Amino acid sequence: MSSLRHAESIVIARPADVLYDMVSDVTRMGEWSPICTACWWDEGAGPRAGAWFTGRNELPERTWETRSQVVAAERGREFAFVVGGAWVRWGYSFMPVTGGTEVTESWEFLPAGVARFHERYGDDAQAEITARTEAARRGIPLTLAAIKKSAESS
Repeated sequence: MSSLRHAESIVIARPADVLYDMVSDVTRMGEWSPICTACWWDEGAGPRAGAWFTGRNELPERTWETRSQVVAAERGREFAFVVGGAWVRWGYSFMPVTGGTEVTESWEFLPAGVARFHERYGDDAQAEITARTEAARRGIPLTLAAIKKSAESS
């Protein structure tokens, strides 16, 4: 099995606080992600640790929604959330560099998520885990490029 974590970075010619504000506004995620088409805050929540939001994901063969909990919300430094509260951690970190900010998007399939997939998919669990891992590896650079394009054109 390949690693259950992945991260990539890109330099964007905008300040860290501006990029944090973009990414932590989860209602914009559908503008950038190749799979997540929409997100909305649950019960009036916002980008703060402990808040929950729902995301809609779409692939040609299926559409599904997940709830995620914000686990890091440090303006200009890090925004992260965990799908299902324990299954998969997505994060964005922001590091000022010459010419802008290095934005790193990270993804990690957590032990509770692996266990959930085994419970849900049985003998097909490994194939499902591999498919999600590959989707993250393909999607991260596409998402980062779209964030860069959006940030630098505004």
